Amino acid sequence: MATYTCDKCGMSVNVSCATCGKPLVDGTITTDSGVEVEVSKCPDGHGMIKSPLCCGQDMACAV
Repeated sequence: MATYTCDKCGMSVNVSCATCGKPLVDGTITTDSGVEVEVSKCPDGHGMIKSPLCCGQDMACAV
C-alpha cells in the first residue's frame, strides 16, 4: 500500500481507491515539460493522484 509520510513532521497517510477499495501503488509520470512527478495509481486503472502535501511540501512515499 502506498504510505505517504511528511519528512518535516512525520505524519503518515495510507491511500486506497474509493472505487474498488484496493491499495494504490506507487509510480511516477513525466509531464509534458519533462518533470518527473511521484503519483499513486489504482492497480485496476481507476486513476491516479499526485502525492499529497503536508507542511507545505510533497509527502514522500514508501511502499
